Amino acid sequence: MMDSKKVEESAMQKRIISICILLFIIALGFLQKDELLEVVKQGGILAVLVSMVFVAICVFFPVVPFPVLAGVIGAVFGMMQGVFISLVGAMAGTMGFFFLSRYGFRDIAESKLSHYPKITQYEEFFNKNSFVAILTFRLIPIIPAPIVNIICGLSKVKAIPFFIASVLGKIPNILILSYAGSLFSSNKLFSFGMYGCYVIIIFLINFVLLFRRSANKPSIK
Repeated sequence: MMDSKKVEESAMQKRIISICILLFIIALGFLQKDELLEVVKQGGILAVLVSMVFVAICVFFPVVPFPVLAGVIGAVFGMMQGVFISLVGAMAGTMGFFFLSRYGFRDIAESKLSHYPKITQYEEFFNKNSFVAILTFRLIPIIPAPIVNIICGLSKVKAIPFFIASVLGKIPNILILSYAGSLFSSNKLFSFGMYGCYVIIIFLINFVLLFRRSANKPSIK
């Protein structure tokens, strides 16, 4: 009985710590977003570190939309350095979100799922095909990135496949955003056009996938 109580208290402490960390990160982003963005625009070594931290914060909550932030970073540092900065920051935030979800809430997820055998079967299928699934969700964001981070953190997906699939899936998006940002000062029209085409392509892919999914659902008579 005492062991069970200690386990429950430990789990509660983990949840409280996780929630406090999450609220602190979000509050930092909201309260300091203008100051952080100003440092990013100034360039320099400090701006590189601040940019990475700012991108990581925006993974938890988009206090500044990621396309805007990645574009600004690309405009300030150039395409290649911008890609590196945005990717490092994005992955730092992604892995932080992943481990925070796993640390604070994995036990709740496991206890809830144990009551639903059908969902457990889906979870096992997802775990076996996690790399392809995560890579697909990163390349084609049918599910918002924070939701993917939470789901994977609560599941039994291993950290290394999650990391590799996320890196590979994020590179095309960050590459396009950074390149568009690097061209913004010299050719605004082309920069907007490139990003607009990317958004339209992603929208059409999502639309086709959702349409096919709804079309394949059996009709209820």
